[in-house]
Amino acid sequence: MSNQLSTYWKLHKVPIILTILCLILYYTFSHHLERKDFIKLLTLFAGLFFLCFKLIQFEKWNLKFLVVVGLLFRIIFLLTEPNLSQDFYRFIWDGQLVSHFVNPYLATPNELIAQEDLFIPNAQELYQGMGSLSAKHFSNYPPLHQFLFAFAALLGGKSILAQVVVMRSIIILCDLGIVYFGRKLLKNLNRSPHLIFWYFLNPLVIIELTGNLHFEGVMLFFFVWSLYLLSIKKWALAALPYALSIAVKLVPLLFLPLFFKYFGLKKSLIFYLIVGISCLLLFLPFYSPEFLTNYTKTVGLWFSNFEFNAGLYNGIKHIAIQFDVKPWKLIKTHGTITQIVIVLIILITTIFRENQKLSVLISSMLLILTTYYMLSATVHPWYIIFLVILTIFTEYRFAIVWSAAVVLSYYAYSKVDFKENLMLLAFEYICVYGFIAYEIFNQMKQKPIFRKN
Repeated sequence: MSNQLSTYWKLHKVPIILTILCLILYYTFSHHLERKDFIKLLTLFAGLFFLCFKLIQFEKWNLKFLVVVGLLFRIIFLLTEPNLSQDFYRFIWDGQLVSHFVNPYLATPNELIAQEDLFIPNAQELYQGMGSLSAKHFSNYPPLHQFLFAFAALLGGKSILAQVVVMRSIIILCDLGIVYFGRKLLKNLNRSPHLIFWYFLNPLVIIELTGNLHFEGVMLFFFVWSLYLLSIKKWALAALPYALSIAVKLVPLLFLPLFFKYFGLKKSLIFYLIVGISCLLLFLPFYSPEFLTNYTKTVGLWFSNFEFNAGLYNGIKHIAIQFDVKPWKLIKTHGTITQIVIVLIILITTIFRENQKLSVLISSMLLILTTYYMLSATVHPWYIIFLVILTIFTEYRFAIVWSAAVVLSYYAYSKVDFKENLMLLAFEYICVYGFIAYEIFNQMKQKPIFRKN
């Protein structure tokens, strides 16, 4: 046994040392970092990203090694509360409501906290923790999201940490599922299976999903599973996990028109029918006359009220202010224009791209989502993770660059009023746009964007 360990050490000495360094950095990140300490956060993140690159470089064909170290990095966060995001307080709040058969779409925390007989454990702590912005709005999390919150509430009981552990365990299991189906999908697309580790070992993924409990990983598990089923021609079955991905986060709704050309008329209608019925059944337990109004109003706020880590929007805003345009009017106008542009991009991509081929379909999805994030006034760091997954299955790699550069947006977390540093954001987007331009130029030399296959 000692000879085997000795041999393994000799063969994998450098990756093991790199793993130990990563474990130290992740431990420091999860246990000894306050989000207001931007320099420390930036240093840890940069170090982790470099080590991630080296680990994949050294061990990209060693599936077991990379899966084990990816799990170890996640387990470090298991018994801690998120230190960069306060969203988990709202997750627990909603979970307690649903577990007690109370509809989270019908009353805001501001309304409920005033009740003397409020049944939610740790209500004041959750209410204060989620912040005033979340507290004054109805829940905007789709139904499967809510069911997972309720599951955590049932298993975790009154303990905030226990509920965090349950949610974190779900996210970790989904990440493992992404590795499983992602590798299979990569093989079916004739791409290197090791590319999936640019998701699994990516520090942004580990920190924002496992660390900060954002459920993009759950959505992406169902999404990647659905794409894998499409790759093996099980298209009707693929509609079910696709519906589940929508029921966690609404983003995959953007891609539904693309399937019309991929399937053809008859199959696409059946696919849409399965997805539609599945989503309706998931929303049905929450339906009431007020539900649709409250939910659409809350979701609509993301287009017209919020701004964070924006790219083009910040440039437009800077110019508009010189002409005395009021920022609150600008963001509403920009939100409306963004919706129109995205609809047009979806229509153009659906009509003119040859989406019958799965690889082209995925690149069309990447085109649509990238355009949306370029135009959006709100691009939270964890949003980039969807782009990371999509790029893995295409020729493009700009989202991996973005997943590294987006750490600059965390500067706002160091300020009480979340004031952003526009110079840092400009540098972030110069890096991202520059790399996108470089990749598009290289791809256009080989083949046009809109082409027949």
